[in-house]
Amino acid sequence: MKNKSFTTKIDVHANIHRAFEAIQNFKAWWSEEITGKTDVVGESFFYHYKDVHLCKLKLTEKEADKRLVYLVTDNEFNFTKDKTEWINTKLIFELKEEGDMTHIIFTHEGLVPEYECYQICHDAWSSYIHGSLKNLIEKGKGKPNGKEGGLNAELVKKWGLPDK
Repeated sequence: MKNKSFTTKIDVHANIHRAFEAIQNFKAWWSEEITGKTDVVGESFFYHYKDVHLCKLKLTEKEADKRLVYLVTDNEFNFTKDKTEWINTKLIFELKEEGDMTHIIFTHEGLVPEYECYQICHDAWSSYIHGSLKNLIEKGKGKPNGKEGGLNAELVKKWGLPDK
């Protein structure tokens, strides 16, 4: 059976270590609204875009310069009937160096076309991976979502976040 999970690939002009380090720096390519450690196995971090998308991820696997796996442990969308579609899905980054190029395969395992959020997430991941992450690796500067302000007190409490 063919894997229907969202997958995309980029080739970057950079060594594999630089690419690996950049991937782990989610604040530099996904969003400045990230709280927690994104590069330590067993640690969780929190991402949000306003109150549209809130998500907790945990780094579960890290093989230096080869593979990273993040498990989505909690998720909430405000634009889908099933607000929890991402829970127990995985963000998987696989790297392979060939000459002066590094090949990166990104798979959001479990993000399938049957999900209501699929097309929006497909387009967003494509933009982040092919644009922001690639720019971070090759040019040293990504294009993450900027800080748009804090969450309301109810969401801070619900998600167990530090009150800033």
